[in-house]
Amino acid sequence: MIKAKSLYHLIVYSIVFIIILISFFTFIIINNAFNEFQEKIDIIRTDYDIKQKETIRKDIENTLKFVQYYHEKFKGKKSEKEIQNDILNAIELMRDRTDINDYVFIYDFNGTSIYYPISKQNIGKNLYEFTDPTGKKVIKEIIEISKDNAGGFVEYIWYKPELEKEAPKISYALSYKPWNWTIGKGVYLDEIEKVVSIKKDEYDTKISNYIFQILSLTIMLVLYSIFIYKNATILIVNDVRAIGNYFKESQGSDEPVSQQNIMFGEFKVIANYADDAIANFKDKTKLLEGLNKHLEDTVNEKTKELQELIESQKRFLKNSVHEINTPLTIIQTNIDLLRMHIPNNKYVTNVESGAKTIQYIYDDLSYLIKKDRVEYKKTKVNLSEFLMERLAFFDEIAQSNSLFFVTNIQNPIYHCFNTLLLQRIIDNNLSNAIKYSFQDSPIFVKLLKDDNGITFEVKTHSKKIEKTEQIFDDFYRENDARGGFGLGLRIVKEICDKNSVIIDLQSNEEETKFKYRFTNDENTTA
Repeated sequence: MIKAKSLYHLIVYSIVFIIILISFFTFIIINNAFNEFQEKIDIIRTDYDIKQKETIRKDIENTLKFVQYYHEKFKGKKSEKEIQNDILNAIELMRDRTDINDYVFIYDFNGTSIYYPISKQNIGKNLYEFTDPTGKKVIKEIIEISKDNAGGFVEYIWYKPELEKEAPKISYALSYKPWNWTIGKGVYLDEIEKVVSIKKDEYDTKISNYIFQILSLTIMLVLYSIFIYKNATILIVNDVRAIGNYFKESQGSDEPVSQQNIMFGEFKVIANYADDAIANFKDKTKLLEGLNKHLEDTVNEKTKELQELIESQKRFLKNSVHEINTPLTIIQTNIDLLRMHIPNNKYVTNVESGAKTIQYIYDDLSYLIKKDRVEYKKTKVNLSEFLMERLAFFDEIAQSNSLFFVTNIQNPIYHCFNTLLLQRIIDNNLSNAIKYSFQDSPIFVKLLKDDNGITFEVKTHSKKIEKTEQIFDDFYRENDARGGFGLGLRIVKEICDKNSVIIDLQSNEEETKFKYRFTNDENTTA
């Protein structure tokens, strides 16, 4: 027989397990009920908003039809002022005075209140610049949206007399353009909270019932568990203890399990398996220790070799880029001399095009080497002049590839940016445009400024980019036949991300367009 203390622990552990299990299922049930409740609330809110919007929209459309009808009927028979007064009186008579929130308001396009039955003291005042607690210019937005043919809705915060405080509200407005009138009507959205409160009470009742049922089931399972463990586990515990003691003692002894104190045949089989398992475990542990030692030495050795290889590659790349600069300068100097003696020579043009291509690749590699060690400070740049200089640099490369530039550059446009980083963005886009454009086709380059910022765009007639989501990845190229390292656009993406430049890529069977949006900030002037 086992001691009462051991049996007590066994029962306690079992009860705890049952409680945890039931708690888990309780959580799932309550969570599902809560999600269902949230879905219903969302549906109720959506339906409420739709119905309220539809109601005020129809009211304003009917009001506008009445204004238009009455105006056309008495036009020429009465003065415009008399017609307007008649309409305002009619709207006042049609209003439901028992509902303080049911009213139509009218402003002229300048923001002057013409009709507002709830706050008549504001009639005649200009409220165009009036703002709600969130800073929204309510009257201005209502007037502007009413000028659309279909009108529109505006959400804002407005004082509610019933509550004597501000509440969320939505209004719909249309304009009567012959008089420059904005006619609108609003409805408060806080009424939905009453419906939500009722549904919440129903939800709380439902959850209370769930919890009561689950508690009842839990008590029944606990009592049943106590009964089972009290009558069926005492002998099993003895056998388990004997095997457990063997596992504890096996660490310092090679003796097999003593089966004299084991009652059940099943546990004797387990004891034999335990003997074999422990023996195999010890043998494999010794073997594994030897393998681990050898593996650790091998990994350390290979890691050291790999680090040396990486450092060697870095030194090679750095030295190679450095060595390219001198012959490249010599080539360019001799091309300039040839230009002086042999102007307008196509072979010299082709050589210069190749030299400039090497120069562009050199600039990319130089940037990759220095980017993590150099601070690229921003300066005020004339983007228009800078872009035209880069176009002049690539012009001969384009000509040698039977291509030409078509530009739309607004001048001047200034922006705060690092010139080296800006050159990488422009050069990589112009180089790719030359590389992938169809022969004898134009390359469209645009630089424009508007209220939202500055747009730099390069558009080409070329094959469709199939995987636009991968085009900015390291070493990725859509067409291996065109050469390149697949690093240019990755450099562009990295620079744009660090400098808040928005990239928009559009590509189809007819054209490919790379658009870059330089957002306005305090350092931007024009």
